[in-house]
Amino acid sequence: MSNNPYQGGDIAGLGRRARLDGGVLGVLGVRVASAAQAAGLLRGRRGPGASSLTACEVVVDSEAAEIRVGVDGEALTLRTPVVCEIRPGVLRVRVPPHTRRLAPPRPPLDWRRLWRLASGRLTRAGPGRL
Repeated sequence: MSNNPYQGGDIAGLGRRARLDGGVLGVLGVRVASAAQAAGLLRGRRGPGASSLTACEVVVDSEAAEIRVGVDGEALTLRTPVVCEIRPGVLRVRVPPHTRRLAPPRPPLDWRRLWRLASGRLTRAGPGRL
C-alpha cells in the first residue's frame, strides 16, 4: 500500500508517483504459484497474479494474531487486523520556491520490443517508438 498509486507497467517503473495529494491509497497485490510466474512479473509481464487498485481504506486480516510488515523501510510486527486509511489534507509539505518539479512519468518500458531491437529482429520502428 502507498499514499497514492505508484506508476505501473514494470517493476522498475514502480518507484514513481505522479502526485502525493490524490487522497487515495495505492494497493498492489501479487499472487504467484511458481518461480516462473514470479520471474515473469519481474520482467514486466502483467498476468492474472498481479492486481492494482485504489481505495480510501484497506483492512489486512489474518488467522495469525500478528503479521510482519514493512512500513517506510522499517520491519515491524503488527497485530491483526491492520487498518490502513488515507486522510487527505492532513500532512503539509513545504518546499523552497526554486525546487525543481518532478518530470511527468515515462511510459512503461516494452521489454519484448527492446529485446527484439537488441537482437536485430525488429526491422521497423514507428514514430516515437524504439
